[in-house]
Amino acid sequence: MSEKDIVLDVLGGVKSSLSHYATFISETANPQLRQTFQQMRDGDEKFQYDLYKIAAQKGYYVCSPNAAQEDLSQMRATLSAGATGGMNAH
Repeated sequence: MSEKDIVLDVLGGVKSSLSHYATFISETANPQLRQTFQQMRDGDEKFQYDLYKIAAQKGYYVCSPNAAQEDLSQMRATLSAGATGGMNAH
């Protein structure tokens, strides 16, 4: 395996782990265990971002171009409306 393959494989694995943490955290009633999962998630998020920066610098990982400010504003408005609507529905 090349260095690029290894880096991308690790990034993919961490990304998968991060998505699982959301489930673990939301389904854990024990406060200490919940906090442990949150700390693990936070550490993995930092690791993922640090590795991503290295991968991007080496050209192993290319992100999509930045979204236009108008698109970002529209997405924020949509998410805010959805979050507010979801809270009011319960």
